[in-house]
Amino acid sequence: MSAATAVIAEDEPVLRAQLQELLGAVWPELEVVAAAADGVQAVRALERHQPDVVFLDIQMPGLTGLEVAKHASGRHHVVFVTAYDQYAVAAFEEGAVDYVVKPLDAARLATACKRVKERLRKTPVSLESLLETMARRQGQPYLRWINASQGAEVRLITVDEICYFQSDIKYTRAVTADKECLIRKSLKELLHELDPSLFWQIHRSTIVNVNAIAAVSRDLAGRLIVRLKSRKETLAVSQPFAHRFKQM
Repeated sequence: MSAATAVIAEDEPVLRAQLQELLGAVWPELEVVAAAADGVQAVRALERHQPDVVFLDIQMPGLTGLEVAKHASGRHHVVFVTAYDQYAVAAFEEGAVDYVVKPLDAARLATACKRVKERLRKTPVSLESLLETMARRQGQPYLRWINASQGAEVRLITVDEICYFQSDIKYTRAVTADKECLIRKSLKELLHELDPSLFWQIHRSTIVNVNAIAAVSRDLAGRLIVRLKSRKETLAVSQPFAHRFKQM
């Protein structure tokens, strides 16, 4: 049997190094294939390395640990490592391998590793119910990243990179400053998941990132047109959404 592999996701450099050192002491055979400093790096590491287990901090920049756990659900065993213990009971009940509370302790981490080893031959469980419980207690987070298709490649894109979303028959186009990708979410679904203070619907087929707007003007017919900071094309604003720009 080949050595088990792991990804560590912890934004504090000292704690990240400490966790890796302790894992080396309590589970020498474990191969740590990546140590991520934020949630985006963590998801990319999971995609690239397909580890057996992820040791995951809940509070991280980029993407939260809950968002990373959603990506890992049913694909990788998950051990939550965090300073907060309010979700510990729910984590055990819903199938997370373990829940290690900071400050890190070698004996406690050894127990977590033992539980991981016992589950390695089993398929990782779905954490959807747990994540819903955690999200309700934290306050439901807005969408922070998407999986988008670009040709034959599936890419991870944070929503901050996206200038606008636009309906495209069966799919939705996600347009960044330098590329276009397709996602399998409808505009209606996105409206419920995006932060409404940052993403505005301006047309029945278009949602724009407010931070991507350079200017708003009118064409010869008096219709509102959105100009973008990093794209040459303009976006039409339909009458039902024109009120958004009265103060601009």
